[in-house]
Amino acid sequence: ECQGFVEMLPRKGVQVKKLTYGELKEYYEVIGFLESSVVYSVFDQLRSPIIIGKMKQSNTQQKILLNNQEFDRYYQLNLEFHDIFLSLSDNKTLQEIVVPLKKRLYDFPWHRLWEDWEKINLDEHDKLIANIEKGDRLEAVAVVRDEHWGWKKHEAYFIKFYKFDSTAGHTNT
Repeated sequence: ECQGFVEMLPRKGVQVKKLTYGELKEYYEVIGFLESSVVYSVFDQLRSPIIIGKMKQSNTQQKILLNNQEFDRYYQLNLEFHDIFLSLSDNKTLQEIVVPLKKRLYDFPWHRLWEDWEKINLDEHDKLIANIEKGDRLEAVAVVRDEHWGWKKHEAYFIKFYKFDSTAGHTNT
């Protein structure tokens, strides 16, 4: 309940709490700002050939899993891709905030992933890696904040994913 996953119903029990349209937008923006701040602060470490290699390998494997429709493993590897750079940060509080927000976004409700949306995400991963390789810290930060976690870019997918009526600000299910 404290993490926002469930709500207590007096004398009835517990139910999974549905995300509102506003919460979803706020989560996306917060994660974008936090993850991009990590990319900014650990950028020199990200330029290591070992780290770049891990990111490339992860993204390549995600593409294979997506093509094979192995969505559970794909989802796990996608989280691990982000953990490659998040784990470089010494800011444990930031990590304690980001992980539950992502779980709240993706673990409830569980829907089949849309391949077209996931391909966009994988292209954004490639763009992030390319900017790290070029040594362009600000562009790498912008990719994470404004594209990968950019609300306007992904809003239509989230509305579809959660079955939101964006005008009413609630789910239809």
